[in-house]
Amino acid sequence: MLKNLVIIPTYNEKENIEKMIRKVFSLEEKFHLLIVDDGSPDGTAAIVKELQQEFPERLHIEERAGKLGLGTAYLHGFNWGLARDYEYFIEMDADFSHNPDDLERLLAACKKGADLAIGSRYVKGGKVANWDKKRLLLSYFASWYVRTILWIKIKDTTAGFKCYHRSVLEKINFDAVTFKGYAFQICMKYAALKHGFKVVEVPITFIDREFGTSKMSTGIFKEAIFGVWKMRGLKL
Repeated sequence: MLKNLVIIPTYNEKENIEKMIRKVFSLEEKFHLLIVDDGSPDGTAAIVKELQQEFPERLHIEERAGKLGLGTAYLHGFNWGLARDYEYFIEMDADFSHNPDDLERLLAACKKGADLAIGSRYVKGGKVANWDKKRLLLSYFASWYVRTILWIKIKDTTAGFKCYHRSVLEKINFDAVTFKGYAFQICMKYAALKHGFKVVEVPITFIDREFGTSKMSTGIFKEAIFGVWKMRGLKL
């Protein structure tokens, strides 16, 4: 069985993607990388394909026809990796808001017994850099809101830096997870808990992107606000 797969969805990440790939492959722990690119018009996919010549066994790319959303990109990546017998699956952003050095810490948490390890901003030792007070309060409120509606104890409910053991992904009903943004991240955590998996939070420092533009939108926020109510009735 292959071991560690990092899945990175991309849309217009040409400023970041090569640096991210090289950083991940420089780590002592050996990771494979799957880039799921949603037809980036800026040439992100071309950069990845060029680097595949340098890293033919470890770097993979799946190209999709258009911008289909973060959640569907991760589900595509999960199915790709499950079919190839990877054991650990890590979700990660391309923009360095997730520090690649923390990959090994998340993986270690799963190897020590967690089924899902969450890179958390809001447990002891975790923090956020470069956010103004308004954005920080909004994020805190969002996590409180989710905990209240879903009755879960996870501090960082919208976190997108996570490591799963394959058993979690094999159990979750992907067909019921139709969300695209923050709601997708919430739903996957909720599903893991509903199935009785052990979930732990690992403190990280989240750093806002330096290059490229954020993909967040009003629609993604609305999906999360109303989606948590819908999750309670899903057969996950």
